Amino acid sequence: MSYHHSKRSSYERIRHFFRDEMTLMFGGFGGVGSPPTILNHLLEWGVKDLTIIGNDTGFPHIGIGQLIAQNRVRKVIASHIGSNPIAGRLMSEGKLEVEFSPQGILAERIRAGGVGLKGIVSDIGVDDPYLNNGKTFLEIDGDRYIYESALVAEVGIVFAKKADPFGNLIYDKSARNTNPLIAMAADITIVEAEEVVGYGELDPEEIVTSGVFVDHIVLSKGVDWRWAWETK
Repeated sequence: MSYHHSKRSSYERIRHFFRDEMTLMFGGFGGVGSPPTILNHLLEWGVKDLTIIGNDTGFPHIGIGQLIAQNRVRKVIASHIGSNPIAGRLMSEGKLEVEFSPQGILAERIRAGGVGLKGIVSDIGVDDPYLNNGKTFLEIDGDRYIYESALVAEVGIVFAKKADPFGNLIYDKSARNTNPLIAMAADITIVEAEEVVGYGELDPEEIVTSGVFVDHIVLSKGVDWRWAWETK
């Protein structure tokens, strides 16, 4: 690839990557760090029956939670769903399949997928039938462990503070959260960036995600999650 090749794209050009019944991985923690403009376009495009992988289910009107509120999601793999009561109701009604994974284990499963591992072993949940239900157990050096499969997705959507045309990314404080891991673990990684700067404008020491993991960059139209965490 030429050094001068730009990965910047438009929302219409990325539309064909999204389809019904796909697996979608998303960054964000309670909505913060999720790519809001991409998610709003998914609502407009009518994509449904999704399997989604991320830290949580956001809020009913923020982030990935909007897709759940509109019954666009079939299955969730997340660490918790407590901030989105609609997700809890749909799970109780049998309309949403939820696979809970402790937050650290979830992050490690995504990281494993990103570096090409088949999975990890952990002793978290060994004695908890809720967490180990259906899991494979291993014995190593006399101790019992759970095998946790790696997580990957067809498409990963990421939010960054700045990107350069090659796809190198930096993040804004806690909005970084799981975004760097997700950028590694998807077949196609699409970044929504607050700002796209020129080649050489990012300090190499500040770059968190290398452009080698990024396929497309779209410019954000603004975030919608500030009110969830801050008061006026």
